[in-house]
Amino acid sequence: MTNPKGRGGDPQPPRATPPPPRGKPQPRVPTAGDILAAAQAAVEAAQSAAGQALDSAQVTASAAFDTAVRLPPASVQLAAQLPDLIENLTTAVERLNSTIDRLDRTLALAEPAFVAYDNMLTRIEQVMALTDQVFARLDRLPGAGLLGRFTGGRETPEPEAPEPKSRRDPRKK
Repeated sequence: MTNPKGRGGDPQPPRATPPPPRGKPQPRVPTAGDILAAAQAAVEAAQSAAGQALDSAQVTASAAFDTAVRLPPASVQLAAQLPDLIENLTTAVERLNSTIDRLDRTLALAEPAFVAYDNMLTRIEQVMALTDQVFARLDRLPGAGLLGRFTGGRETPEPEAPEPKSRRDPRKK
């Protein structure tokens, strides 16, 4: 029997992956995991901002009430609106969380479709490349351009019609 760890108990080094083929860079299609990670990061950022806003609002409110005697009436009115603003912010964060939960469930259902689309897209790109090669080779055949014009396969640019001459005398303006 052989030791699964290799000689001396050391794990075997991972195999090097071959470099990607050179040529046209393939556009990166975000996966459902990428979108979910971005959405979760947005939720965390929103929750952090809400927490900071709440802490800041509490500090501001306590400072405002401590110095209420010296504050002008407009500042007192703004300080009185802070609890409503905080409540609205809390509601917005809750709605954001429920929306992200719905998005997570939708992406989990759509994951197989994304995978199938990615597979199909690469095959379509391969067919298009092959089609371009076929047309390039057909263009090199003698008489292919003439045959294309006779069969209507290629459109020849039509000569532009000359501008109609006006009846007005150009000297009279």
